[in-house]
Amino acid sequence: MIRKAFVALAAIAGLSAMSAQAQTQIQWWHSMAGANGDKVNDLANKFNASQNRYKVVPVYKGSYPESMTAAIAAYRAGNAPAILQVFEVGTATMMAAKGAIVPVYKLMKDADEPFNPKAYLPPVAGYYSDPHGNMLSFPFNSSTVVFYTNDDDFKKAGIAQAPKTWKEFIADADRMKAAGQGCVYTTGWPAWTHIENFSAWHNVPIGTYENGMASLKTQFVFNTPLHVRQIQMLVDLVKKGEFTYAGRQSQGEAKFASGECAMLTSSTGAQANIRRQAKFKWSVHFLPYWDDVKGAPQNSIIGGGSLWVMSGKTPNVYKGVAEFFNFLSRPENQMDWHVSTGYLPITMAAYEMTKKSGFYEQHPEAEVAIKQLMNKPPTANSKGLRFGNYVQGREVIEEEMEAAFAGKKSAKQALDDAVRRGNEILRRFEAANR
Repeated sequence: MIRKAFVALAAIAGLSAMSAQAQTQIQWWHSMAGANGDKVNDLANKFNASQNRYKVVPVYKGSYPESMTAAIAAYRAGNAPAILQVFEVGTATMMAAKGAIVPVYKLMKDADEPFNPKAYLPPVAGYYSDPHGNMLSFPFNSSTVVFYTNDDDFKKAGIAQAPKTWKEFIADADRMKAAGQGCVYTTGWPAWTHIENFSAWHNVPIGTYENGMASLKTQFVFNTPLHVRQIQMLVDLVKKGEFTYAGRQSQGEAKFASGECAMLTSSTGAQANIRRQAKFKWSVHFLPYWDDVKGAPQNSIIGGGSLWVMSGKTPNVYKGVAEFFNFLSRPENQMDWHVSTGYLPITMAAYEMTKKSGFYEQHPEAEVAIKQLMNKPPTANSKGLRFGNYVQGREVIEEEMEAAFAGKKSAKQALDDAVRRGNEILRRFEAANR
């Protein structure tokens, strides 16, 4: 009997091993760390537990630029992942990578999976679609820039409410400094915040041809007097000790979450880590604006990233990717992602489900980004951007902003140089993709 029992156990183990081997693995390279990385793993585990044909394997590959660089090298070597998370500024570069990607609309059609682009939030779907409305990548961690305040620090400084305009912001910064606040203000993603979203929020262009969406001939134009005023404000805050520059990516978020800095502009996707770490009362608000600019505020634009499908995989892998994307789109999964991380719910159904749940009544900060993104119908200046090789273009902007913050250049000279250098990158991209 003991021998028979061992034989039976061995048979079961063999069947389990065969089942595991029969599963199709789907590599998913991403750039989500901390609480957001934990949620990525959770989503993959839920999908894997919901069926036994596919296994999504999330792999953290470093920052957005690092993961994109690694994927390019892997593609050339013939071992790219099936799914690659790319930040929004890499969209034009990925679109131009003919043969390297499988457009999402084609993937879903070939896999015979239901897919309706109109189900997604319009500002999100439009960003990742071609001029004909075909979605090229799958929206995932969509975000926008919002304004965070440490309400305990505001109370200590005798300030009753968060500033709505940049003029009020400057006055509040002065009061906080006078009250003894060490770090008054910091920012994450300075180019995204103070050039890209700043432009959309004031309904002025970053570049010609609808910010690059209408033509590869686009040129940067973010060195206007209004843009110079914004960067000069930051330079002046640095001189007064009221702006602590933290770096080019999300480093400022940690300074706010720890209680070091009283005000922060950064991604709505920072909320998961802030909720986890903050030991103080905090709140989220619309971005400040210059109230003498006609029509402002307009609407902000999205950031974050989307999921691109790499070419060269088997039909079975693509079938699994399509099923996974449908899984991610389900309202309950989108709501879970949204309330856990602070990123936007990418479908209208998920947004409505979250509203009906009463979550926004308990956590009004979670709805601010959606309201700001949909504040007004997007214009040619505020529907997004699509600049070739903009990973390098944004780095140029940040280099020049840093020179201004360090006192090495005037705000005007820094922006003039950023536009000139950025246009050189655009022309090289245009020449390579004619």
